[in-house]
Amino acid sequence: MKTTTRPAAPGRGRSADATPSPGGAPPAVHGPRQPLRRKIADQATAYGFLIGGLLCFILFSWYPAIRSVIIAFQKYTPGSDPEWVGTANFTRVLQDPEFTAAWRNTLTFTVLALVIGFAIPFVMALVLNELRHAKAFFRVVVYLPVMIPPVVSALLWKWFYDPGAGLANEVLGFLHLPTSNWTNGADSALVSLVIVATWANMGGTVLIYLAALQGIPGELYEAAELDGASVWQRVRHVTIPQTRFIILMLMLLQVIATMQVFTEPFVITGGGPENSTVTVLYLIYKYAFLYNDFGGASALSVMLLLVLSAFSALYLRLTRTD
Repeated sequence: MKTTTRPAAPGRGRSADATPSPGGAPPAVHGPRQPLRRKIADQATAYGFLIGGLLCFILFSWYPAIRSVIIAFQKYTPGSDPEWVGTANFTRVLQDPEFTAAWRNTLTFTVLALVIGFAIPFVMALVLNELRHAKAFFRVVVYLPVMIPPVVSALLWKWFYDPGAGLANEVLGFLHLPTSNWTNGADSALVSLVIVATWANMGGTVLIYLAALQGIPGELYEAAELDGASVWQRVRHVTIPQTRFIILMLMLLQVIATMQVFTEPFVITGGGPENSTVTVLYLIYKYAFLYNDFGGASALSVMLLLVLSAFSALYLRLTRTD
């Protein structure tokens, strides 16, 4: 009688590759160990990059900040031992006439930046959002000043504002309009710096506004048009309510940024004329590197830190999600 051998069912028989090792020992299994080793290696790499980033952050951010707070209560001069003086640095800084001028100029600069530099990006975003052609080109043109290094931008505007051979007065003279002293006049210097800061930094704000405007449902504008709403009414009752959160966030960020203005006064005006453009950050620079008074500079830094912390806390509170 002829017998036939049935093939083994899949998964039941011994695979051809699983040949016994010499001496009858079971075959070595390496499958589960490879993923475990790879996972450990990936985790070690990730934590290595994380630790490196934290070390850099601690070394170049937290340590200088903590060190500055400590120096604010010391009489510190490079090359000598620090001497603990308590709040004497704060008292001396508060009695400095430049202290009042610096805070007044900083707050004025911030208010002017909100009036001039906050409305213009929003209007430009509205205009760009309504364009039907060449949107990408105009977005690049608007964002281009952000890509210019701040010092280079300040030097260009310094030449532009030059009362002698500057382009600004040349254009005004060509149009038979009265010229201006721009950064050489105590009344116009701060406003001129606000224009520079607005031109140099509005590109990013415009793009953020554009992203917010494009997220507004088109049905809202269509309903407003059917109700006979004008352009201003659509902006007032549709655009602004739909973007009020973005507007508030950018306003807080702009306040924090403009209160730290330094490049424009340092490069263009040097704090003048008549201390009309001395800001808090520029005064910190003067205390540290011109007066060689690191204790006073640190005391000013702590004061500015407390003010900015209040705005930062408000920003974090508004952006916190449950």
